[in-house]
Amino acid sequence: MLGWLQRLLDSSSLSPHGICLLWEPELIWLHVASDAVIAAAYFSIPVVLTLFVLKRRDVDFGFLFWAFALFIMACGVTHVLSIVTLWVPIYGIEGLVKAMTALASILTAGILWPLLPKILAIPSPAQLRAAEAALVVESRQRREAEDMLRHAQKMEAVGQLTGGVAHDFNNLLTIISGNLEIAERSLQAQGEAARDRLARAIAHAANGAQRAATLTQRLLAFARRQPLDPRLTNVNRLLAGMSDFFRRTLGEMISVEVVESAGLWQVEVDPSQMEAAILNLVVNAKDAMQGQGKLTIETSNSFIDEAYARQHADVRVGQYVLIAITDSGVGMPREVVEKAFDPFFTTKEPGQGTGLGLSQVYGFVKQSGGHVNIYSEVGEGTTVKIYLPRAHAAAVEAPDNRAAVVGSRGSETVLVVEDEPEVRSYIAETLAELGYAVHEAPDGPAALALLAREPLDVDLLLTDIVMPGMNGRQLADDLRVTRPTLKVLFMTGYSRNAIVHQGRLDPGVALLQKPLSRAMLSTKIREVLDTP
Repeated sequence: MLGWLQRLLDSSSLSPHGICLLWEPELIWLHVASDAVIAAAYFSIPVVLTLFVLKRRDVDFGFLFWAFALFIMACGVTHVLSIVTLWVPIYGIEGLVKAMTALASILTAGILWPLLPKILAIPSPAQLRAAEAALVVESRQRREAEDMLRHAQKMEAVGQLTGGVAHDFNNLLTIISGNLEIAERSLQAQGEAARDRLARAIAHAANGAQRAATLTQRLLAFARRQPLDPRLTNVNRLLAGMSDFFRRTLGEMISVEVVESAGLWQVEVDPSQMEAAILNLVVNAKDAMQGQGKLTIETSNSFIDEAYARQHADVRVGQYVLIAITDSGVGMPREVVEKAFDPFFTTKEPGQGTGLGLSQVYGFVKQSGGHVNIYSEVGEGTTVKIYLPRAHAAAVEAPDNRAAVVGSRGSETVLVVEDEPEVRSYIAETLAELGYAVHEAPDGPAALALLAREPLDVDLLLTDIVMPGMNGRQLADDLRVTRPTLKVLFMTGYSRNAIVHQGRLDPGVALLQKPLSRAMLSTKIREVLDTP
């Protein structure tokens, strides 16, 4: 091996390459200049590659740059030796350098080909720009989702406050409106002039109590604390039943068009709350049109896809029934639309609105598992779109629950459990007037003690839900252990989770929403007692 290497490096019998060029100066210096330029370029490329890899240590396939740099460096050396061999015949050294260059080229190619698919997978500048644009869109959608989350958290916080206030306020309203009813019935013993005067005062007070009751209902609906009694509902049929009321409310200068979609799916909602939400939107549209224009109410089947759901964090993909209410009014700027569902926000003059109309709509729709959105342009009008989840259950005809008898049939006993003394007194007096035998208790333990002490035959338990200690649901469950046929009617001004879950009444639960009136008590009690 050593001898072979010595013979390879022995150049004593060889002639320089210049002889082949006959030592022509033009040819000699042409080769020298060309090889020198090529060698310089080859030597500069590894320097650039080395600096790049050192500066960009995060770059993929850095080892490939090092292998390529060594290969290019070897190529540069071969061109330097081509210049030397013009005068010095060291062809052995030149051959060894070329052999090393060939080996480096084979290694580089061997590394490069298997990496080709991965290199091709590296995003191109166009792909990077597209990805950057997608990130911008995703970032905007994320900000919108975060804004919606903060809005939902704000609604939840206000809802907790609203529920507590509404509970106490509804008790006070029951006391006010209930005693006004008693006072009105007592007027029969007074003189004509006194009766007229007192009747006007009572009517005004009752009207104020009713307005306050409506306000608390809106508060609870906005806060999603209103107990809903959902039923399979045909929206087209519900709107048809309201059409005459729309025309009376809007007046002759506003035309109303109801466009009903054929084959409309059913929804499962509380019909009374649904009517209240639509009426709120109709009244808002009337105000926006300033007495004249056109109102269009349109229904259709709709599908919310993933793209829309990604832009609205609280919306689920699926099938919905769409109710679109469009007016030709003045419209709203963007900043007003963004605040339209906020509680107590209103564009009306002070004293002209509570700012809870759209909040009530928002709360009802969200509590029903739906989605609501506003589209508006100044000078072009407004469209409010309500999406309610499709119900897949089969339609069932609702039973006629209208009571034929108001008051006791003659031998029925009601146990009233209410922790507010004035409310309990009003209920007991009203039921006594209706012919029921009435027993009272201020809380659950007192009611259990009363029944343990006296063997009373109770037909109906009428109990408040929210009471200190034992709540109404717990009391009813305890009593039904020994009295499985006992009928139960709950009362509440605000119920959290005793009989309401996910905003809906538990199956088979009968509920009276405070504030109470004689008509409500008489009708609902008769309905519960007459239910098999």
